[in-house]
Amino acid sequence: MMIEGGGRVLLGLCAAVLVGAALQAAQAIFAPVAFALFVIALVWPLQRAAQDRIPAGIALIGTVLVSLAVLAGLAYGIVWAFGRVAQWVLANAGQLQSLYAAKIAWLESQGIAAAGVMSDQFDVRWLVRLAQGVLAQLQGIVSFVVVTVVFVILGLLEVRPAAAQLAGLEAYPAARRVLAGLAASAAKLRAYMLVRSFASVLTGVFVYAFARFMGLDLAAEWGVIAFVLNYIPFIGPLVATVFPTLVGLLQFGSWQAVATIFAALQVIQFLIGSYLEPRLAGRQLTVSPFMVLAAVFFGAFLWGVPGAFIGVPVLIAALTICEQFPGGAWVARLLSGRHPDPG
Repeated sequence: MMIEGGGRVLLGLCAAVLVGAALQAAQAIFAPVAFALFVIALVWPLQRAAQDRIPAGIALIGTVLVSLAVLAGLAYGIVWAFGRVAQWVLANAGQLQSLYAAKIAWLESQGIAAAGVMSDQFDVRWLVRLAQGVLAQLQGIVSFVVVTVVFVILGLLEVRPAAAQLAGLEAYPAARRVLAGLAASAAKLRAYMLVRSFASVLTGVFVYAFARFMGLDLAAEWGVIAFVLNYIPFIGPLVATVFPTLVGLLQFGSWQAVATIFAALQVIQFLIGSYLEPRLAGRQLTVSPFMVLAAVFFGAFLWGVPGAFIGVPVLIAALTICEQFPGGAWVARLLSGRHPDPG
């Protein structure tokens, strides 16, 4: 039975909803797999170059060790920085309570009667639970990295056999298009991560330098947090700006200092994220800002923080594969955000 155009659209939407529900329900499996595929796309050239010079087994071990060192370094940085901030919150919970009470008293002096009700919702125990929740989430990063590394090892063993199998399906043009799309996606993801890593390092260094200049507590921690969160577009830089500003409010107690901290951090994020990074990325990595934000939120909805991180790389890979098919090229062109070539 033929399905009309509207029916196909409805069927596609239903399938997308079911796939999204399955991805969310099986987060413990799909999230490490997605990250493992992402890591494999980044490190495969390293293993391929090593295999041309040394035995394949030794090349695999070396590639895995390099990948593990990078992943462990990032995981340690996240746990250390956010753990230190959580410990700082616990150590200064009483001062935070006093500051909050002072602001509530000022609101009441301005005739805002709801301030008294709000003050009952904020106490030291709430802060302790929040900090403990953050520490508990950080512990899950270690197990996530371990599972991801296992998938990376198994995936690296299958790259060449899988590519050979796809290349051997000469009777199926779609297989060759998929193979070309995967190769192009891997190249784009490596370029994306190179640019994003450079911008993240610059952001972390400048945030750390500014925090030290201002005498802000946890300067090194804010630099590491800015570096890590810069990998999550839009949301990450916002969080990396708001938290140091709140600490500055507690530490300095001056609205002028708070405004200076917030404005300076925003300028750093804007100059690097909105000016320098797009110019380094070039036209080939251009994606619609709307789709980038949608990918971040959709990834966060599915898998939390890991999903917010992997959302944009998945979007880039999906659009690149769409470019290989005549029926999907218009989707990639529409969502790329690039202006059409004149003439």
